[in-house]
Amino acid sequence: MSTPALSALPVRPLTLRDLPACTSLAYDRGWSPEEHKWRLLLAAGHGVGMDAPDGRGLLGACTLTDFGPHEAPAFTAIGMMLIADRYAGRGFGRHLLEYVIHHSGSVPLTLYASAGVLPLYRKLGFTSVGRAAAATGHLTAPGALPDLPGLTLSPARASDLPRVLRLDAEVFGTDRTPLITRLPAFADRFLVAEEDGELTGFAARWPNTGAEVVGPLVARDTRTAQALIAGLAEGSTRPLRVDVDVRHTALLEWLGEHGMPVVATSELMTRALPGLPGDWTRRFAPLTVAAA
Repeated sequence: MSTPALSALPVRPLTLRDLPACTSLAYDRGWSPEEHKWRLLLAAGHGVGMDAPDGRGLLGACTLTDFGPHEAPAFTAIGMMLIADRYAGRGFGRHLLEYVIHHSGSVPLTLYASAGVLPLYRKLGFTSVGRAAAATGHLTAPGALPDLPGLTLSPARASDLPRVLRLDAEVFGTDRTPLITRLPAFADRFLVAEEDGELTGFAARWPNTGAEVVGPLVARDTRTAQALIAGLAEGSTRPLRVDVDVRHTALLEWLGEHGMPVVATSELMTRALPGLPGDWTRRFAPLTVAAA
């Protein structure tokens, strides 16, 4: 079967019914299936994709997560951008991205990109505004944490959610209710940090293929971030991964000294947005780089 011209290839919305096709597409490209993450992103946001003309599942797909008011998002995060291996290098990735740009209208876009695709994104108007470093491994010697008088960590309760949402909106600079309200069901562990009754941070640990991911990670300072990671590491026998904003050098050094070196970096890029809003000094890591 011949491949139709790019202009004739329809792009359609994805729903949770497309979850098996999304994980199959990931397998096809040598990615981990990451079904748990796909499910969250399609439920909290939405996605678009193209059906393969040979009838073998999806030719390509990506997820889209809107932040801010539903009727007027502050920005949309693009994630999980994938093209089937047999169609790679033929312009389909660009076609899908141009579709997203066109249909986003005036809404700014964000994404995390690996080095290989930076030239394409730059040609389409994206600008590099930061980087994330993926620190991975088994956290060792969490007892080496500095003394933190007054700091308490506890599992998040339903009554904590309004405070978590307020702090998250303050730190990330926009409303992220669809993502954050799904954290209790999505995560294996969800901790809040308090000092003198004030919420000073929160973090979650959720299962992914081959590792447990720490994210989001919001903290008043590096010591609180360290405490939250150490608390989340308790009871886990699998490697941890946390995608740290590279400006948090002290946290990255501490992770490297405690069994979690940086194994990869990704570029944070934006289109029609000078940078992520909010307070980066307390924003240590996103929930996932697929939803900046």
